[in-house]
Amino acid sequence: MAVPQRRTSKTRRDKRRTHFKLTVPGMVKCEQCGELKLAHHVCKVCGYYKTKEVISQ
Repeated sequence: MAVPQRRTSKTRRDKRRTHFKLTVPGMVKCEQCGELKLAHHVCKVCGYYKTKEVISQ
């Protein structure tokens, strides 16, 4: 069984973990109502997608 020769330091451990982070979703302003929405998705507030009403409310 493989056993490490010496303990991994906090610095080395943290350098390895620099890529383990949350990413912020791409939010854009809705053209119709001005609310923030996910890019390439229908607006949850007004139901529009690219100036066309997709979901009638």
